[in-house]
Amino acid sequence: MTITADDYINRVLAAMPREMPTRSQIALELRGHITEGVAHGAPLDEVLRRLGDPVTLAESYLAAEPLVPVPFGTRVAAKLIDVLMVIVAVSPIVLLGWRALGLVVVGVAAIAASFLFGFYTIASEYIAGHTVGKRVMGLLVVRESGRRIGLGQAIVRQLPMFSQVYLIDAFFALFTERHQRAFELLSKTRVVAAPRYTTAA
Repeated sequence: MTITADDYINRVLAAMPREMPTRSQIALELRGHITEGVAHGAPLDEVLRRLGDPVTLAESYLAAEPLVPVPFGTRVAAKLIDVLMVIVAVSPIVLLGWRALGLVVVGVAAIAASFLFGFYTIASEYIAGHTVGKRVMGLLVVRESGRRIGLGQAIVRQLPMFSQVYLIDAFFALFTERHQRAFELLSKTRVVAAPRYTTAA
């Protein structure tokens, strides 16, 4: 299958967090290298081959940016924001159900809310690299190399929430060098401070 310059550049950018402010600069730089190579008579596929694998190239750009671990308290604050957001969203439904059907609805709603919270966290971290709480606190979930996380990693990160061992998992962040939870170590992901990231992608 023939790959175009745009395809190649998009693959490089797809491996990077969307909030990385240098994404547009990197795209321009790559386009310049490709255009220059083709202008000197090299076939496009040869120019792209010299640039290397898009993911590896993305990681080389990311390696220039330090990944700064965040304090445990900052992570707790981000989680509390997310929990409060879900409580606010679910509370009206619980109140209406409780008036109509009683205490059983409250129990069912609590269980449903915990699953909803887990799926929300997985989807948010996979798609955007952060939840609302993490975005407010300036945090980002990345692979250990700095790349965007995959869906499998997003799921593994949240398994403690579904298996009722979340507190044990969370306390690992107090004792690990990079403040990683146990399942973050397992999924090879990190939560990092994001001074290098902006709201623009």
